[in-house]
Amino acid sequence: MTEGKKNTNAPIQAVIVGCGVIGRTHAAAVREFPEVVITALVDEIPEASEALAAKIEDQGDPKPAVFLTLREAFASAPVDLVIIATPSGLHIQQALEALDAGKHVVIEKPLDVDLSRVDEILAAAKAAEAKGLVASVISQHRFDPASRVVDEARRAGRFGTLTSAVASVSWWRSQGYYDSGAWRGTWAMDGGGAIMNQGVHTVDLLLWFLGRPVEISAQTALLAHEGVEVEDTAVATVTFESGALAVLHATTAAYPGLTVRLQVMGSKGSAVIDNDNLEYFHASDAADPSQSSAMGILGGGNQAAVELAKYPDDKVEALDPTVYPAGHVRQYRDIVAAIREGRPAGVTVQDAVTALATVRALYVSATLGLPVLIADVIAGKYNNVEVRTGSADANSASHREGVSA
Repeated sequence: MTEGKKNTNAPIQAVIVGCGVIGRTHAAAVREFPEVVITALVDEIPEASEALAAKIEDQGDPKPAVFLTLREAFASAPVDLVIIATPSGLHIQQALEALDAGKHVVIEKPLDVDLSRVDEILAAAKAAEAKGLVASVISQHRFDPASRVVDEARRAGRFGTLTSAVASVSWWRSQGYYDSGAWRGTWAMDGGGAIMNQGVHTVDLLLWFLGRPVEISAQTALLAHEGVEVEDTAVATVTFESGALAVLHATTAAYPGLTVRLQVMGSKGSAVIDNDNLEYFHASDAADPSQSSAMGILGGGNQAAVELAKYPDDKVEALDPTVYPAGHVRQYRDIVAAIREGRPAGVTVQDAVTALATVRALYVSATLGLPVLIADVIAGKYNNVEVRTGSADANSASHREGVSA
């Protein structure tokens, strides 16, 4: 496919950059789309790309060519779509290379580890869209049936005034997880810990539901792991432009691993998503007897089953979750359609920038021990702050002096 030209019959030829765990996830997801053909794999570790290439061939698909760099892949293999699944600190750099070469781009979350190059990627994505190219960032949980129910309800005003939310990611990661790669748990390549890596999808949903974040106040800690720079536990409060308030919590120190839970609450309705499932939903109407009850109905009146019936998703739900990543499959439906139709994808680079800025603001707040405005972070006020894990009392006063005027 030539740059910016729609062709609904030609295959979409993809290269996956990064052949580790998440690269294999993308390979499994795109296999659900016969029109997407993986023609190349890129990894600086040849054994990783060779292993994934062999697996793809064993599944009955053409064996992709393997390369050490994107430049080599572009020179020798047909490529329309670049899927970036490398360590987080390489994402923007590789996305810019792909967009400059006139390719569609899908970037695994997070967008990157900091905001230093977001102006470049925003400009490149805008220019790419003008040419009919797609630039998207993985935020697969926006496409879950539960998330779609909540989003449609809040857009329709069925929750009334959104007042608050509680988001918690309570997972476990062993010491071996952090020891499995030299880049894991580092600020330079991982960009953060429980919030940046495990919690960023929940941050994205929180912002999607409640709107533009204004201010954040946070604390972070490293409590259950060793030899790691970043946090394994974080808590924060977030104020939104609407006035709504939220509590955000993420940890990789909750043995043996609990759930991801997001509660959204409003003056006329509330919803609870737990482990991607719509556990509770209630939105009142004029005839709702709970509106006349002084104490409400205390979790009664669950309408979740009725709401979910509006979003049948049998094909994806039937897939083996140990083999096929349902969330990625759902998002790739949108991405493939966007490429075919020459339209922007449902999740944009700008969406990812807002989530990344919120995470960065959380780390700055925890480092300085001060509330931080997200707009100031985006504007670069805190670019000179070297974020650290732990309370402000444990960090040196020099961090405060590093705030640029």
